[in-house]
Amino acid sequence: MRAVPAALPVSFTLYARGYCHLCDDMLAALQALETPALPFAITVLDVDADPALVARFDELVPVLYGSLDQPELCHYFLDHAAVLAYLEGPARNPAGRPEIR
Repeated sequence: MRAVPAALPVSFTLYARGYCHLCDDMLAALQALETPALPFAITVLDVDADPALVARFDELVPVLYGSLDQPELCHYFLDHAAVLAYLEGPARNPAGRPEIR
């Protein structure tokens, strides 16, 4: 019997602030979409730790990216449709990966 390889986590980057309730809400909403079959690796970056990030994102936080070489998925509130489209897109959904709904 062959072992089934574990699913590689899908990476997300969340630009946030430590005192931001919208940031906490977006992180919680994103984590709620995670499943054992589709694990996430979420990197949370504090924009206030880097002046360049403050200049780029300041009042837009929270800002969520899937792939950093792609446009943002959403800001202020989690856009479930955008995240699901990213998860089910060809780059993220190779043959055999379960779809989520």
